[in-house]
Amino acid sequence: MSLHIYNTKTRNKELFVPLEPGHVKMYVCGITSYDFCHIGHARSALVFDMMVNYLKHSGYKVTYIRNFTDIDDKIIKRANEQNTTCTELAEKFIDEFYTDMKTLGIGTPTAEPKATEHIQDIIDIVKDLEEKGIAYQADGDVYFEVAKFPKYGALSGRNLEDLQAGARITINDKKKNPMDFALWKGSKPGEPVWDSPWGPGRPGWHIECSAMSRKYLGESFDIHGGGEDLVFPHHENEVAQSEAASGKPFVTTWIHHAFVTISEEKMSKSLNNFLTIREVLKEHHPEALRLAVFSTQYRHPLDYSEDSLHDAMSGLTRLYNCMLDCTNLPPGHDEGKQISSEKEAEILRSLPERFNTAMDNDFNTAQALGTLFETVKTLNRIRQTLAKKPNNNDIDLLQNGAKTVTELANIMGLLRLDPNKFIQEVQAQHLSLVSMTEEELEQLIAERLEARANKNWARADEIRDQLLEKRIELKDSPEGTTWKVTA
Repeated sequence: MSLHIYNTKTRNKELFVPLEPGHVKMYVCGITSYDFCHIGHARSALVFDMMVNYLKHSGYKVTYIRNFTDIDDKIIKRANEQNTTCTELAEKFIDEFYTDMKTLGIGTPTAEPKATEHIQDIIDIVKDLEEKGIAYQADGDVYFEVAKFPKYGALSGRNLEDLQAGARITINDKKKNPMDFALWKGSKPGEPVWDSPWGPGRPGWHIECSAMSRKYLGESFDIHGGGEDLVFPHHENEVAQSEAASGKPFVTTWIHHAFVTISEEKMSKSLNNFLTIREVLKEHHPEALRLAVFSTQYRHPLDYSEDSLHDAMSGLTRLYNCMLDCTNLPPGHDEGKQISSEKEAEILRSLPERFNTAMDNDFNTAQALGTLFETVKTLNRIRQTLAKKPNNNDIDLLQNGAKTVTELANIMGLLRLDPNKFIQEVQAQHLSLVSMTEEELEQLIAERLEARANKNWARADEIRDQLLEKRIELKDSPEGTTWKVTA
């Protein structure tokens, strides 16, 4: 199966074919830098990072552009409230964004342009639209005339008449049509300004992305992405101004991810359920957040809850425990009967094909994770049934299977850490949660070993059950007793 992507523009899943064979050009709307990033931003960053990773895994070269909006109404308002400049405010939260992305393990895009660095590129497109008679001046502002772009509304599935009839727009006598949108805004007291053919002012929000995407990817490119809240008016307006200026199709495939809800309620500061990335990561492992995000396919709403993060951490620990166990296998022998069945061997061999089939189905990470967990279950079953002298065929099968699981999980940013280090951190954190020191645990393990030596099975079982209640599982072997945190 080849990659199929749901295209917002056509409302269909389509075979993905890049304009330039072997090379994918992709633009994603980044943050408006005036506040700390929330978990909705985390989903967006994680989703498109995963897509870039999978495209590269599939053999494509990827040029990935993610912008910063560092001048707009929200930034101006917040800078005035905090008695600082727009530049200082924007730079502060761009730095905070990078801190969050580093903690999440997000890859670096090919380029991360800022709107204020591309003012001339913006002016050039606005001039072009004005010369074509599609933009008009009004008291220092410049507007796009939507009535002159017949395809307006095609991306969002709306028509201009309905939009006009239902428009809740502040009356603006300068506009020819209430749906016309600003390309350039004339200067106002206390706002940053740049010189332009229409006098001092600043760009409108929508034109920024058209200018930056054209600068780095050309007039036509493969993928444009963002949250579903950007379909209208932001992306609709991008299509209109870009295609009106160039006369060419703007984007082949539009990808939009769904919202994040908090315990099935829309995230909102007014509801006091607004969570920043760093608030979440104070309590939860970054890879647990990744696993929680990818447990839902990107086009479906993602419901965030503490339970979902705890479940994700349990699943993540299960993955790492399996990788660690497969790393620490005892030496094998060439003689002896192979333990694994042909069915189990086939599950391991077919993992890449099954994983790719899931991901080729519109990046279905939920289904892809299912293939990884099924494989881990098989690896654990084979490992647990190995004889005391396991044969090399089984060991090779287990180690190769674990290597494949790790490589595929890396596409979603999972299993990137050393398993031994991860498990040690999980164990230390768990002991802290159950109010037990490592010394206290080792003392109980030693007491249990003594009880077993004295054939005091009741006390040995009592200690074992006491620890299981705290999700601490003991494992006896000729080398001694080890423990791990259970899911």
